[in-house]
Amino acid sequence: MAYFVYIVECKDKTLYTGWTIDIEERIAKHNEGKGAKYTRGRHPVVLRYFEELPTKAKAMQREWEIKQLSRGKKLELIDRKAR
Repeated sequence: MAYFVYIVECKDKTLYTGWTIDIEERIAKHNEGKGAKYTRGRHPVVLRYFEELPTKAKAMQREWEIKQLSRGKKLELIDRKAR
């Protein structure tokens, strides 16, 4: 099973980072207002970045690492992935 860490951009231009085993389903949940509490009033969201990791523990660790980054560093991460 694969695990994913992702960053979405909310309608208010803020960034949210999370982890999941199914990105498409998770983004749909965020956009239905049934995702994370943070995104409930900020949908629609747009997927801007994701990484695939081999274990839940690694995904959760990477999520924490990304959440510690400044907004600028998160945008750099997104920009690097887009290239």
